[in-house]
Amino acid sequence: MILILRLPSIPFVEISQEATNYKYLNFLPACPLRTMHLGSSFSLSSTRTAYFRARCRRTPPPLPAFSGSHHAPQQTPYIFTSALNPTPTYTTTTILTRSYSSTTKPSSTIPSAAASEADHFDWRKMAELNREHLKKDHKKVFEHNRAWAAHQTTQDPDFFTKLSAGQSPEYLWIGCSDSRIPAEQITGMSPGEAFVHRNIANLVCNTDLNVMSVINYAVRHLQVKHIVICGHYGCGGVKAAMTPKDMGLLNPWLRNIRDVYRLHEEELDGIPDGPERYDRLVELNVVEQCRNIVKTAAIQQSYARNGFPIVHGWVFGFNDGLLKDLEVDFESMLRKVQKIYDLSESHEH
Repeated sequence: MILILRLPSIPFVEISQEATNYKYLNFLPACPLRTMHLGSSFSLSSTRTAYFRARCRRTPPPLPAFSGSHHAPQQTPYIFTSALNPTPTYTTTTILTRSYSSTTKPSSTIPSAAASEADHFDWRKMAELNREHLKKDHKKVFEHNRAWAAHQTTQDPDFFTKLSAGQSPEYLWIGCSDSRIPAEQITGMSPGEAFVHRNIANLVCNTDLNVMSVINYAVRHLQVKHIVICGHYGCGGVKAAMTPKDMGLLNPWLRNIRDVYRLHEEELDGIPDGPERYDRLVELNVVEQCRNIVKTAAIQQSYARNGFPIVHGWVFGFNDGLLKDLEVDFESMLRKVQKIYDLSESHEH
């Protein structure tokens, strides 16, 4: 397997191994880590710059010949230790199209050796092969795009003429950034039917100018009829918020979810099953984000004048691919909210 690190003074550092060679490599002690070109399964124990020592049980193998776009997965562990996490950890990750897993092993003592053992390896050749592979993957996106455009034109010769004339979506969709939940695909909506905004854990924060701008434009200018807050079971953002751990830059964002837990602490603490409590927090988070939308002037004023938009709370399930309607009572929620957060025009007059 191959681990690529970008360091301040070295273009690429690669730690590789093969099953039959048990020489040891002690590489780059106390070198500041800047950026990691790794799969999502690999991470340090802190988001801060770390000083680390990477060690490998085996010397680098020759580069494989990349003859195709897919490579068979291999379970090949290596050892990584850092000053923030001194216990050696057997970790695997994703490089190119290969998929690996992570498993912690007991600590072991590894003899050190000179970094010159890896001098024969051609780092530049490795980097070039990675660049060529990524270019091929990138080209596939354009190939798929051309195929999609041709299909749409075949089905409806005027499709792109109508699409370029403007948009008048019925829905504003506020969902999670999770790559597995594309709004149009799971709902069967076509281009032009949904105005979409996504962020981590589908939050609606009044200090987030991004989501506030989206809501304002969708309601006041596009005049959407429905606003959907869509969460999903198994949400990583919600799970992170339930973890008593410093998440660095994510702390202010996750605090919004932790506030949801605080508001519903009695109910959530009464659920003994961990996964069930986790799922319930996902649902409660969706409901609270619906309430945050109802607090905005754009929604209150548009509903007073036009009778729309209506706010909905949904949750997507990966286990069956179905959407669950939480049946948010929009009108009742609006009445309760306006006791304190009344921003409707009728109130002003």
